[in-house]
Amino acid sequence: MSALPPCPKCNSEYTYEDGIQLVCPECAHEWSATAADSSSQDDAKVIKDSVGNVLQDGDTVTVIKDLKVKGSSLVVKVGTKVKGIRLCDGDHDIDCKIDGIGAMKLKSEFVRKV
Repeated sequence: MSALPPCPKCNSEYTYEDGIQLVCPECAHEWSATAADSSSQDDAKVIKDSVGNVLQDGDTVTVIKDLKVKGSSLVVKVGTKVKGIRLCDGDHDIDCKIDGIGAMKLKSEFVRKV
């Protein structure tokens, strides 16, 4: 039996090779066979604000551009201070709560660390 690494997403031991990719049949996660240790690099992903400052959970940031709230007529104005951010994966990498609007996700390119 071959010694393929377990799935980095669900730790399933039933992974198989599909060309140069490894595939997990349980969660359908695909990853490169040559980058088997990429999961440790993903954990160390650094999220930076618009001017290059490194962001961390709990930081306070300021919005640098008027942002329209999708599906609403509300607008997040320039200079709005957002306290206690949480970093998350995805296109919108900041999860926060804005006074008067509520919970929403922001892109780090539209904020500056205070």
